[in-house]
Parts: sequence; structure tokens; C-alpha cells
Amino acid sequence: MKNTSNTAKSGDRCAIVLLSGGLDSFTAAAMAKADGYELYALSIRYGQIHAREIEAARAAARALGVARHLELAVDLAAFGGSALVGDGAIPKDRALESDHSIPSTYVPARNTVFLSLALAWAEVVGATAIVIGVNALDYSGYPDCRPEYLRAFEAMARLATKAGVEGRPLTILAPLLHMSKAEIVIRGVALGLDYGLTHSCYDPAPSGRPCGRCDSCRIRAKGFAEAGVVDPVSG
Repeated sequence: MKNTSNTAKSGDRCAIVLLSGGLDSFTAAAMAKADGYELYALSIRYGQIHAREIEAARAAARALGVARHLELAVDLAAFGGSALVGDGAIPKDRALESDHSIPSTYVPARNTVFLSLALAWAEVVGATAIVIGVNALDYSGYPDCRPEYLRAFEAMARLATKAGVEGRPLTILAPLLHMSKAEIVIRGVALGLDYGLTHSCYDPAPSGRPCGRCDSCRIRAKGFAEAGVVDPVSG
């Protein structure tokens, strides 16, 4: 890590990146870094059953050379309500193209909780942006991955923070929002990312190997195939 200070150096263009350890957040972070942002990475242990992603987030943070990587524990599993926190089985082999219902892997208000935590840290370090790897084209039916949601959160942040009130509004950067998964893979490869560091599976084996059948695995596999790139995790 470049430094352990809790405040960005004067004049720095810095951003908080929500780093899950998945392909999308890794790519979004790299794009922000390429645009000149110094990155402060935030990873949340929210009670997810696929906690292997936290290990991947640590590897991604090292590869990105972030200024600081902070891990927080916020036990959303105490509420339940999602297969990702052990409340029900992870769906497998869904018809993704035709099923537009909100899947059981939706975690109630997860992005709102995560963005709020990132917003709090952004005020402390003086960050001007939050980077999130949400994607509207390949999204799996999650309401908190939509463009209108991100615009609404950005508007709320202007009203709810000292920085916003003082005329220093924070920007929500979602560089992958209108990209297909294949376009995301191609962009990441162009940036030199090692996708072997990432983890996407909702229901990995004890060894960490992806199941290949959950929504996330299948969307990832489709993206790599359409990009003409071999996935180093499963390929």
C-alpha cells in the first residue's frame, strides 16, 4: 500500500472504491485509476456465504496499489432475506435472458448500505468520488444497480453531507453501467488486469472453485466467451 494516512494529500484526486473481489469492481477501480484517481478501497464482510471474495478483494487491492484497503464487518446476515447470506438455496441454471424477476440472491438494500459507508469514509479522506462496479445491461434483476438509483443516491449525498452543503458534491462513478460483460472483459484486458485474482461465484466449492451454474458464474462465462478471452479462473 502506498500510505496508511486516513486523509488524502492536498490536491489529490481520490476516490473510494467499493471493492468486492469480483471482476466488475476490479475493472471499475482500474478504470478510475487510469483516469487519475488515487484509490481508497472498501470491502464489506456482510455475512455472505461466498466469503472467498474477500480474499480476492485483498489481492485486487494489492494489484491496484491502493492508498489504503479497509475491510468492514456489517452483518446483514442477521436480517436474512437473501440466498447470499444463507437464507435459501443459491439458484442454479436460471434462464437469465427470459427471467426478469428479482432473484433470491438480491440482498435487501445492500448497495445503499455499502454506498453510505463509502460516503462516510469519503468525507473523512476528502474523496470527491465513489466508484462502484454496477452494470445495468447484464444486471441480474437487482433494483439497486439501476442508473436512476445511482442518480438518486448522488442527489441524497449532496443534501446529507458537510461536503455537499459546502459546495463540494461527491460524484458516483459507475464506469461499467452501460457496458456488456464482454466489453468489460475487453477493457480490463487492455488495462492489463489479471482476472485470475478475481472471484465471482455465489456458491463455490470448499476449494474455492466456481460452481459454473449460478447466475454470476454464467454471466461471467458468457462475457469471456463473447470477448474471445480465456477466463483464468475457470478456463
